[in-house]
Amino acid sequence: MRLEQALAIGATLVALTSVTACGGDDGTEGRNGGNGGANTADATEQADKSTLPEAADMASIARFVKQYTSCESLRTGDDYDANHTGSNNSWGTEESADPSWGIRERAVCTDASGHPITLLSVHDMKSFQNSAKQAGWSFTVGSDFALILVGDEAYQAIQQSGVKKLICEPDFAPPSGFTKEPAAVDGCVLSDYFPS
Repeated sequence: MRLEQALAIGATLVALTSVTACGGDDGTEGRNGGNGGANTADATEQADKSTLPEAADMASIARFVKQYTSCESLRTGDDYDANHTGSNNSWGTEESADPSWGIRERAVCTDASGHPITLLSVHDMKSFQNSAKQAGWSFTVGSDFALILVGDEAYQAIQQSGVKKLICEPDFAPPSGFTKEPAAVDGCVLSDYFPS
């Protein structure tokens, strides 16, 4: 008799332990509405944030670009501007000096054809995107930098790097097979489609 009672008590304890481990205190653990769903959403959000390449400083941005196309004779934006005018001048002389753009630093290198590639280290991407939207410009962006590529070869080569195109056009729809996702600013998107 005692053996049967001991087995019954043991079976009850095992069953209770299983219910607690699987369901949590309120029975919602692991479902979308419970804490498990929130953790999954947080993990997804973190994964989305890390999809764009990062570069901590100008040297890192230049090294990143060199993995996909030429980036020769790197110099500060002011140094480049002092020696280039007309068709070879680079973007951002005034904008990089305007705090509303959120640009930390601007530099310029050249591709194999001698076209300038402007490298922007961006400390506030939301401000940068808002200014881009107001100006009506699109940019090639990573998570904390932006690029302006003039030459066709460099522009096409960088598309393989994981950067996205920041586009602030309300009716923008990429061709099928390409993606778009919300940017940091309403009315702007990030896309793996790079218009010509």
